[in-house]
Amino acid sequence: MASVFITYGSTTGNTAYVAESVQRTLEQNGHEVTIEDVSDINVADLAKEYDLCCLGCSTWGEDEIELQDDFIPVYEEIENVDLTGKQIVCFGCGDSSYEYYCGAVDAIEEACKNAGATVFADSLKIDGDPKAEQADIDAWANDLVAKLNA
Repeated sequence: MASVFITYGSTTGNTAYVAESVQRTLEQNGHEVTIEDVSDINVADLAKEYDLCCLGCSTWGEDEIELQDDFIPVYEEIENVDLTGKQIVCFGCGDSSYEYYCGAVDAIEEACKNAGATVFADSLKIDGDPKAEQADIDAWANDLVAKLNA
């Protein structure tokens, strides 16, 4: 059984929906999950003794990458925490009609890698309403389970 930390920033509820879907799949497969809204954590929580940290953030902005507001303070501090040896995976919602589709996901992943983290799996990027993409969310979460169980 792995211990997994999920944190997410969600304005409209879409990224929270994805986070809760992933949580449900992980728990149904015997993994211990701690889930927190990013506004309730600090960056040091990413360095705690979890087997995997999942970071979820929606992307805003048409002309530049804009992270969901609550995620910005944590994102700006990632460079100040040592994530060496930590495994992370990122997910988020966006709109593929924008130039930087799910750019926040890529930005957070890159910041974590620069802080020493290892990317555990490919990120999950949801275009629009996550309820319409439930099969993709479930498949991604099940891939995480398979990798955690390996």
